[in-house]
Formats: sequence, C-alpha cells, structure tokens
Amino acid sequence: MNLQLTRLTDHILYLPPDGSVDRPVLAMISGCERSLIMDAGNSSAHAALFLEQVSEHELPPAELVALTHWHWDHVFGMDRLNLPSIAHVETRRQLEIMQAWEWTDEAIDERVKQGIEIPFCAEYIKKEFAGRDRDIKIKLPTILFEEKLKIDLGGITVTIEHVGGDHAHDSCLIYVKEDKVLFLGDAIGPAIYCPNRYYTDEQLLPLLDRIEAYDAEYFVTSHGGPLTKSEMQFELEIFRGVACSTREHRGDRDKIAHDLARLMKLAECPEDELKWIDCFIEGYHLAAKAE
Repeated sequence: MNLQLTRLTDHILYLPPDGSVDRPVLAMISGCERSLIMDAGNSSAHAALFLEQVSEHELPPAELVALTHWHWDHVFGMDRLNLPSIAHVETRRQLEIMQAWEWTDEAIDERVKQGIEIPFCAEYIKKEFAGRDRDIKIKLPTILFEEKLKIDLGGITVTIEHVGGDHAHDSCLIYVKEDKVLFLGDAIGPAIYCPNRYYTDEQLLPLLDRIEAYDAEYFVTSHGGPLTKSEMQFELEIFRGVACSTREHRGDRDKIAHDLARLMKLAECPEDELKWIDCFIEGYHLAAKAE
C-alpha cells in the first residue's frame, strides 16, 4: 500500500498508517526555522518513503525526531532518518536492551517462546521485512527528558510530555500549540506485552483526563489517524463508560456490551467491539487478583 503524505494543518503533514505491515502515522511539524519528525517509522523503508514524499514540499529542514514510545514500529526507522532524537529516559533504557537482540526468524521466535516478544509483533516484523535483508539497527535517542520538554521550531511550539499508560510505560504525547494538534502515539491502546491485552482504571482514567485537558482541535492516534475534537470527546466518553460499566457489572461481558450499545446508540454492540470490551474485563480481573 503506497499511502500519500497528507496535510493536516498549515504546519503539519502526515503519512497515514498502513495496517497491512503495522506502519504507524509519521508526521512532519514545521516552524519558520526548522522541522521536527514525529516518530521514526517501523523500518528504513518506511522512513525512506516518508522522506521521499516530504522532499516534494518546500519545508524548513528536519533537525529533530521525537519518539512517542519504544515499540518497534515507532523506532526501527531511526537509523535511516539519521537525526538527533528526543525521547523519554525509559524509551532509551528499553532501546539499549533491544540493541543486543538479533533479528533472524529464529531469534525472534525464541524471544516469543521466552515471553520477551509477542506473536503479534513477531508476525508484523517478518511481514515488514519480507523479501529483503533484515538489517535492523537500533539507534539510541540523543536528547532525554523525564516529564516534559518544549521545542521551538520558529513560531511553532512543540511540547512532548510523558504520560505512561497501559500500552507502554514510557508513552508520550506530542502537542503542537499553535495548530492545536495533539499526537497520542499509542497511549490510549491497551497493554499488549502480556498473555491477554488489558486496560486498568488506574492507568487509563488519569490518562484520559490529561488528554482532555489539552486545548486541541485534532487528536492523532498512531494507528488510526486524526480525530476531530468532537470525535475525540465521544471516544473518551466511550472509554469512561466501558470502564464504569466493567466495574458496575463486575466483568459481565453481556451486560457491558449492552451498556456500550446504548452509549453508541445502537441496537446491539458491534462484534468488533467485543474484543475491546475483553481488554477491560481482563484488567478488571487482574486488579481484583492484586487486591
């Protein structure tokens, strides 16, 4: 799938996600003096496609890359971009561990057996690198922060803030103040490096509050693309509603599905929403066991 660079605002261009090989959104944020790239892509090929399409636009040079979190699909293109990069301290710590890994099928499969890697990521790494050399180089971030960092691109201010969450403990939000755009990365995704995906109230609900506090008109999820403010508000309402319903009904799937259908103003809960509900139920049972 050859996706095309798309303009979101006057200062932001983005390459849409490609689910066939688990490529997330990449974005170019440009001020008057310099540009910043949001995330590095899932391979050199992904990063190269982005750079090729960006070159067709007259933009200030890209001087920095900002990473939303450590997962492979957001960092494997770092070597191809070959720019100084900004990341949370925990992102660098995880990438240091990954530098020692090998990327042959055998090595990946062994990590899956050991529970270090998960089948989903193993499958898509093999898809992305099918038919070409798997020369994966993990490049470490060069600019580290712990809570929040602001970058001046010349008339455009970018803030990268650590928020954590179930999906990745190092998840960060990237906010473009003047354009009122918030890049969420995968922050609102469930935990995936586990036997069963899950959401926990402890991690999810404070994160939703932090997202809602931003003065944003567009909210960009890495594997779904941009949402308007009203669309995001509805998503947040759904998240909170399912979390509340899961507690109220003590993980009863049918009752939660009934509540979700009512919240979505549908006759019945869509089939593809049931796996999502299961993430809340799994988190509910994990929290109950921990008490």
